[in-house]
Amino acid sequence: MKHSANKIQIVGYDDLFGSSAPILAENVVEQVIEVPLEELHTFHNHPFHVLDDEKMEETVASIKEHGILMPGIARPRAEGGYEIIAGHRRKRGSELAGKTYMPVFVRDYSDDEAIVIMVDTNIQREDILPSEKAKAYQMKYEAMKHQGSKSGGNTLDELGDAAGESGKTVQRYIWLAHLSDALLDMVDRKKLGIVQGVDISFLSEEMQQWVQVILEEISCVVSTSQSSKLKEYGKNGELTLAMVRLILTEEKPKERKVTIKADKLMEFFSEDSTNEDIEAVIYGLLKEWKNKQ
Repeated sequence: MKHSANKIQIVGYDDLFGSSAPILAENVVEQVIEVPLEELHTFHNHPFHVLDDEKMEETVASIKEHGILMPGIARPRAEGGYEIIAGHRRKRGSELAGKTYMPVFVRDYSDDEAIVIMVDTNIQREDILPSEKAKAYQMKYEAMKHQGSKSGGNTLDELGDAAGESGKTVQRYIWLAHLSDALLDMVDRKKLGIVQGVDISFLSEEMQQWVQVILEEISCVVSTSQSSKLKEYGKNGELTLAMVRLILTEEKPKERKVTIKADKLMEFFSEDSTNEDIEAVIYGLLKEWKNKQ
């Protein structure tokens, strides 16, 4: 194996690998190892896609000009080689740039430690798909439960804080991770809403397959009312393929939205009238008008 001659002093560890990574002892000196690309293997069940898109083209151009500026992180595999924890895009960029080696820090992390670092180094990207976020949150949530909550608080809230989201949002994505791959793909392609996907995630695998079949057949948009019905019937064990078809093909009520401009309303109300006061008067007048019809 090829090794670099330089050793690197880690100063801003949090900036490199995220605040959830284990902190090195003061004055620890580490060596960056140049590992052959064929010895670097994808993280098991890696939830993030590595695409040959425009951003990858930019990565390749940067690698050709400057090399890898930030080493990846990997851990030894029992079967040989190394498992990438952080640096999947850098590895692909190196391949496309014609490189044969990539610099990495090799750490002997446990499964749970590796998952937490792998998720934290990717979760705040702007271009993450719902399916990627769902699977990543689920993996980190399970890892954090195994490790035990560091603060004794709510694991979902801790997970959300690290990603800048609420614990409730994290919980929705974790539920979403229970969707079949086919339905998750529909969420990614915006053929199925996240809220509706969460409802359907509570169905069994067979029931989800029924939903998938009907959606592919009729190409309809699922409303929250419909997904709620699917969830409720599924929970009670009453859902059948025929019922899924009936629910998803039912005629949706036409959505009506009426906007009244504020300047027109204020012809009839004083400036100190609250929204509640205005609504009460309008509803009262409408009821009076209806009774006269």
